[in-house]
Amino acid sequence: MQYSGELIRALQAVVGTRGVVMGDAALMTYEADGCVMDLHAPNIVVLPQTSEQTAAIVKIAHQARIPVVARGAGTGLSGGATPIHGGIVIAMTRMDQVLEVDAANRRVRVQPGVINWELSQQLAPHGYAFMPDPSSQKACTLGGNIANNSGGPHCLKYGMTTNHVLALRTVLPNGDLIWTGNGRIDTVGYDLAGVMTGSEGMFGIVTEAWVRMTRLPEALRVVLALFPDIPSASQTVSTIIARGILPAALEMMDKLAIKAVNGMYKLGLPDSAGSALLIEVDGVSDGLDELLAQVVGICREHGAIEVRPATTAAEQAQVWAARKNAFGAMGRLSPSYYLVDTVVPRTKLPAILAHVGDVAKDFHLPIANVFHAGDGNLHPLILFDRRDKQQLERALGAATEILKESVRLGGVVSGEHGIGVEKRDYMDILFTTADLAAMAGLRKSFDPLDLFNPGKVFPARTGCGELAELRQNAISANEITALPSGTWI
Repeated sequence: MQYSGELIRALQAVVGTRGVVMGDAALMTYEADGCVMDLHAPNIVVLPQTSEQTAAIVKIAHQARIPVVARGAGTGLSGGATPIHGGIVIAMTRMDQVLEVDAANRRVRVQPGVINWELSQQLAPHGYAFMPDPSSQKACTLGGNIANNSGGPHCLKYGMTTNHVLALRTVLPNGDLIWTGNGRIDTVGYDLAGVMTGSEGMFGIVTEAWVRMTRLPEALRVVLALFPDIPSASQTVSTIIARGILPAALEMMDKLAIKAVNGMYKLGLPDSAGSALLIEVDGVSDGLDELLAQVVGICREHGAIEVRPATTAAEQAQVWAARKNAFGAMGRLSPSYYLVDTVVPRTKLPAILAHVGDVAKDFHLPIANVFHAGDGNLHPLILFDRRDKQQLERALGAATEILKESVRLGGVVSGEHGIGVEKRDYMDILFTTADLAAMAGLRKSFDPLDLFNPGKVFPARTGCGELAELRQNAISANEITALPSGTWI
């Protein structure tokens, strides 16, 4: 579909000719995020530099009834930024400024295109950091983190993105520009920042954010513990938490993942290791070594075959690089992988990982596991060749089996990557129709025309509009007749 010259000129009047991207070759860049299972190019891409420009673009789209998809760095893994209905992609990458550092109130005001890692680098001289740290933190943007409520290894101790958002400046689907609060800890009224965080661009487009600055720990210790198998490492995780110890991070890799990172980062890990547990503890220096000794003792209690403290900053960086780049290391084992994001109670880790092993055998595909063991957030990597249609179908089937078992064990279908397109048809595994209808009703209250990121989150066979109508019909059928003033029931 080609848009009219009048529409294009209106957009160019807002952002200039260099702020509007057209042409098939250029638009291919925006046809998917990190989830490349489903590709759809937008009709046009617009790159604003201010909140006011973003609002003006949305008003133009709203008036013309054109779908709008907000996009950050495109590192998402659920298809959340894929414009499956075409329309306008608003790319926020030129809005990349740290606007204000308010160290006295431990907060910082940023634009959505600021890179996660770069924000922490700018805050470090002040003695602070932005703690949510997805594996893609050297590329992903704050706007994307907010849209998907991203986590990362340190969410075990410090929480998800939502725990660090204080207020959002947001463009609503009709083009109105609002602040959800004043950026202070104590606020009144509805928690609109909480509603927006994790809403995957379906309620509004964030153009500025007040986020929390967290004081850097005085010291930290990192240790890599090797175990003969997954169950022994999983039991170690449960015991550490049960004894009242809260590490900054508890990350696990299985034998196949160890093979990949071992070859890339020359860690020299033994072939006998069936799993590796990366443990970080932080806090004040006094007592930290004693705390680490307790953790090491628990590892040995549960059969660790080797415990390797990372004694220097360089060694710590090497171990963390191996963990955070483990997904990329899979290229040493397979031309493609399908990354599954799911969660189980951490006590169920041995059960779900045994099931993952069975699924790998049943579908004849190797599956590597790299995950946040501390909060039970799994990331099975199903290795396959996407050029082989049969392998692709088997990979999708394997993912479905893993997700179903996760829910059966008391988990959920996504821990931090969002629902987007990838997980939308799994939502009714976890939620009832009434649950989904309530969510759709909330979504419709923000976007009655279903223009912001349409086709996401809600099952394709029962779209948001149908669910919202079902919700409204249920409310209408159960309306309570108003009672006379002063009557109590």
